[in-house]
Amino acid sequence: MLDKIMGGLFGVAIGDALGGTTEFMTESEISAKYGRLTEISGGGCWSLEPGEITDDTAMTIAVARGILEKPLEPITKIGEEFLAWYGTNPKDVGITIRSVLSQYQGDWEEAAKLVCEQMDGKCAGNGSLMRTLPIALAYADNEKMLDITFRQSMMTHYDEQTAQICQIYNKIASRLLNHEQLYQAIEKEIQGTQFSSVFHNKPIVPADGYVVNTFYWVLYYLVHFKEFSDVAIEAANKGGDSDTIAAIACGLKGIEVGYNALPEHFKTKILVKEELMELGNRLYKLRVSMSS
Repeated sequence: MLDKIMGGLFGVAIGDALGGTTEFMTESEISAKYGRLTEISGGGCWSLEPGEITDDTAMTIAVARGILEKPLEPITKIGEEFLAWYGTNPKDVGITIRSVLSQYQGDWEEAAKLVCEQMDGKCAGNGSLMRTLPIALAYADNEKMLDITFRQSMMTHYDEQTAQICQIYNKIASRLLNHEQLYQAIEKEIQGTQFSSVFHNKPIVPADGYVVNTFYWVLYYLVHFKEFSDVAIEAANKGGDSDTIAAIACGLKGIEVGYNALPEHFKTKILVKEELMELGNRLYKLRVSMSS
């Protein structure tokens, strides 16, 4: 279990750090500049250091820290962690999340609702999906996990479909933590959803920040590429919202293969690796203590 929890956290960070180099680029631009990006090399639109993470991993860490602060009712603490992170003036903050954090006045859902109205209802971004994994890692109780997953999403993205996709993702993660195979876990959890009939096919939608499109690409990479490296590299070389799509896909793939099986040259590059190790150990202990 500890190996899987660590694999999930490092999977997010590796996908994020690799894909951060190619974010907002097209496939042809990536090909012209890098040939094929296969290593965590930094640079890109954010001028990243090699192994530097973006908002995907930073907010994943914030969710984990909030849970560990107050596991029975973590939303307030998660929010405090979001605000503390935002106060560091990070390089990369999504449009929806920046709007909510800058307008928050004590009620997360009210702030998210206000921003969604300002955006004419177009608030179904992938910014809550990219950070939701620690909830599945921490809570073995399925009902508790689904409740916190939904509410965590609604903190910044006032959109029920977005929250439901976060729940599907974390239900897949929970199955993986219970030693189910990735393909079977995906198949079970997308049954009867809009994703069930198309997850075998290459998506015909852009690899952008719309949560539905993001999840189409995540499922495609996970179903069609067996090796962790291939999932990360394929997502990074697609461009678009590559850091987020790679982070989301690699979070699940990391749980499946476990930390020890992740490529060493990726793990050692991650600049926040000590923090991830600490959080992984604490999430594991929390999960065990709440399960006993």
